Amino acid sequence: MTSFAPCGLVVGHATDVAGATGCTVVRGEGRPFRCAAHVLGRATGTRELALLDAAHLVDRVDAILLTGGSAYGLDTASGVMRWMEEHARGFAVGAGVVPIVPAAVLFDLWVGDARIRPDAAAGYAACEASSRDALAQGSVGAGAGATVGKLFGIARAMKGGIGSASIALAGLTVGALVAVNAVGDVIDPATARVLAGARSADGARRIGTVRALLSGELPAALQAGGATTIGIVATDAILAKAQATKVAQMAHDGLARCIAPLHTMFDGDAIFALATGASGRLADTSLVGALAAEAMTRAVLQAVCAASGLPGLPAAGELAPEPA
Repeated sequence: MTSFAPCGLVVGHATDVAGATGCTVVRGEGRPFRCAAHVLGRATGTRELALLDAAHLVDRVDAILLTGGSAYGLDTASGVMRWMEEHARGFAVGAGVVPIVPAAVLFDLWVGDARIRPDAAAGYAACEASSRDALAQGSVGAGAGATVGKLFGIARAMKGGIGSASIALAGLTVGALVAVNAVGDVIDPATARVLAGARSADGARRIGTVRALLSGELPAALQAGGATTIGIVATDAILAKAQATKVAQMAHDGLARCIAPLHTMFDGDAIFALATGASGRLADTSLVGALAAEAMTRAVLQAVCAASGLPGLPAAGELAPEPA
């Protein structure tokens, strides 16, 4: 089962191998859910984010979309809306329904064929593929073209990906799904070793971006908007929008435990928090937020460990591990 299945959610990927890009959809099984979001990156591409504010009219959403393709990828949401409309899911209006589909994009035009981007057909396909079955992780969906460790240029980066994790505690489930495409390195907090990140000039070893900076190695130039880590945390607890907003904020702590540097001017980091209420249980916001942060850390590690390398972009398992 996917990390989100106990929460009453299903997940689907659409992947374009030639373009090294794709999208990932999380949707409810026949019912909408409460959602909020929190953005800490400064190069963000999003859709329908304003309506997630607690003061806005719409109280529920029908699906969340994570997609590659930079701003071009926002077209993918049209396909998700078409699928939702065909299944009569959305905000009821006199003429039918208007599906509510917030989305966030990441920049993956560095890899594959930059002329190929996720489109409306990809969004529709991801909805068609969504299920409660075991979720593919690594270089699929929104993680297909994800990369990490880009502070010293894409030529010295490594492969990122998409990963998920879940925690069940006290009768509640909290899951995380994240597409890891950071400027910074991914670090295992248990060992402090870099799993995937910036490499030496010859590409043979990880250098540790922060270590390199402290030793005096500085990047020659940075490409604005060339990164972004986007993710979703979900729970089957009952949460109001304001509570979900706090959970999304706390979930960013999970990124900070394992990505460095994080939330740069070149990252568009955004996290959505979903609450389906499927358990029928009220929950302490701080508890859900703490579990969300932990699940997010685990999902980030899963994303890079499950990734497959691309030409010139090795995955974590394709380089010798850092020495102790």
